[in-house]
Amino acid sequence: GWRSTNWRCYSREKKQWKRKMPPIQVKCSCGEGNCPEWAVIELQGVIEPRPEFENFLPNLEIGQLCRPSSQETYTFTIGYHELTGSRVALKKPLLVLKKVKHSDADSSADSKSSTVELDVVGIIRQKILFKTRPKALITSSKKV
Repeated sequence: GWRSTNWRCYSREKKQWKRKMPPIQVKCSCGEGNCPEWAVIELQGVIEPRPEFENFLPNLEIGQLCRPSSQETYTFTIGYHELTGSRVALKKPLLVLKKVKHSDADSSADSKSSTVELDVVGIIRQKILFKTRPKALITSSKKV
């Protein structure tokens, strides 16, 4: 592990000293207690997009998530497969952060310094866990 001093850290594994990074400012513009709630979807396995969608991954819709109002179970439909899952609270909440760079112009035109700030976008306190194998929505019909 890393052991910290005032201005540098020592790694026992690497047996070397390393300078500490300057602190990064984290701010919450949504107000205390008003951050949007997010959730993580945890799947067992891999989702592989078709090659023609490789360039569109950030906005790719992979399925439909539904929760019947009377139950605490969730269904996630991906193509012809349906997964059933449940909501699980996380042991420790996670923050969803957005990196914001502010460039500051010094007195000389050549040197520019930038400060990095992290803005809180949301908080994650729960995950939706799908731990079973998917159920096929289409079955083959056999003629007798």
